[in-house]
Amino acid sequence: MIPLIDVALILLIIFMVMTPFLVQSQIKVDLPQSAQGPQASSESSVKVEITAGGQVYVEGRRTTMARLEDELILRLAKSSKKTVLVEADKSVPVQEVIRVFDAAKKLGAGKLGIGVVSKN
Repeated sequence: MIPLIDVALILLIIFMVMTPFLVQSQIKVDLPQSAQGPQASSESSVKVEITAGGQVYVEGRRTTMARLEDELILRLAKSSKKTVLVEADKSVPVQEVIRVFDAAKKLGAGKLGIGVVSKN
């Protein structure tokens, strides 16, 4: 009985060691490359900017988070693709960006995006 237990434990150890290698080799993920894509035209997307101080700008016009939905209603009605692009300072809490996304989705935005500043 003891040799059978030894064989079972050795097989268990072999499977425990080999499993991470097998799983890792089968999962292929194509990570996005950091290339500059085509610029979105101003008529196809609504640009929302959040500064480090917490000011919110919709298409360059200053507003507040409370009035953000009203501004988005006006802009999304004129937008052909109903795309919202959020550009936030890196010190802005993620919760503020999520609030903008929630408001845009609630108003029927088709696509949401995050704009970043590329350093050349």
